[in-house]
Amino acid sequence: MKTLLPSLAAVALLALSACDNKDPQVVSSQAPDPQAAALANAAPVELPPSIKADVTFRCNPGNSLAFVTFFEGDKQALVRTDKAGTATKLTAEEAGQPLKAEGYELTGTPKLATLTLPGKGKLTCKA
Repeated sequence: MKTLLPSLAAVALLALSACDNKDPQVVSSQAPDPQAAALANAAPVELPPSIKADVTFRCNPGNSLAFVTFFEGDKQALVRTDKAGTATKLTAEEAGQPLKAEGYELTGTPKLATLTLPGKGKLTCKA
């Protein structure tokens, strides 16, 4: 038994010495990104503006309601004439200019605004 143990150790060392350790390779669980070059050359992305105010206006003449979401930067707003209705996006080239879409125009602030709607004309609206 005493001679068998050193013999087994010698055989194990001989088997390990047969391994080729010339070119060690690093194994990683992360695959290379196939879009890395495209992402590196992509144009910067502009994030959408955050909401500045979400307002319910009472508009005259007609005593109607308008639901307007104002966004930071004063270049965009969403207008709905029904609380659950589809929103229309109004935009302006620069802050301070009227926000417009086809048939729509909005000027003013979240407290007092002038809103032009298709079929209703120009309305004066108060929050």
